[in-house]
Amino acid sequence: MDSPRVMVLTGCASGIGRHLVGALAARGHRVVATDIDEARLAECEKADGWPEERVRRQGLDVRSEADWEAALDAAEPWGGADVVLNVAGYLKPAWVQDIAVGDIDLHLDINVKGVVLGTRAAARRMLARGRGHIVNIGSLASLAPVPGLGLYSASKFAVRGFSLAADTELRPRGVPVSLVMPDAVQTPMLDLQVDYEEAALTFSGSRPLTVEDLAAVILDEVLPKRPLEITVPLARGAAARLANTLPAASRLLAPFLAKKGKKAQEGRKRAGR
Repeated sequence: MDSPRVMVLTGCASGIGRHLVGALAARGHRVVATDIDEARLAECEKADGWPEERVRRQGLDVRSEADWEAALDAAEPWGGADVVLNVAGYLKPAWVQDIAVGDIDLHLDINVKGVVLGTRAAARRMLARGRGHIVNIGSLASLAPVPGLGLYSASKFAVRGFSLAADTELRPRGVPVSLVMPDAVQTPMLDLQVDYEEAALTFSGSRPLTVEDLAAVILDEVLPKRPLEITVPLARGAAARLANTLPAASRLLAPFLAKKGKKAQEGRKRAGR
């Protein structure tokens, strides 16, 4: 088993972050579990039975520099954060002409500014110790722009660009940055997209990943091997990379994929999601 480390996670009151807290604690790691919704975070702790000797709750608005410092301070009694996982994210489907100004701010502030602030704050402390690992959660939308999810795609493209640049700076100094780019994952973020025609492409894969699928990749591949970037699953990742290389050609596939995704959306609606 991987030797126990101290982890700081964001977005732990739901979805991927919530599952990772329990999975990491079960492997003996110590976790500072953070979220902006502190009440919901406390409910998750109780419902999931997070062990109090290995999990600490901490409120964190990822857009706040002060909150980031407080979250990292919470790991100091354990010796400081060995790993910071930027998981928190925001998504709201919309056609370009219908984008709300507030959603521009939320996508860029949470998905981009939050990752930048977290990476910066973690890097400062990790560089001082000469070790550490930063893991940023991107998306296949970091590679292939998704019509109907233009803001989300833009934010995840930014996460990828920043993560690659940060790794080039930090890895030679003992602090690698890994970018994880999953396909759609079965979380509340996916559920909210079912009723949006704009989000049809999200459902064009064979099946959504589960939080267990993604946790297995993070625990067994990303944390021990510290890759620069990884797509999940690999086949859809290869397709996304091709779309990134040939955007004009990929545009021709979008209607086919949207039709396939819309059919899957309808099936999920009939099944009650």
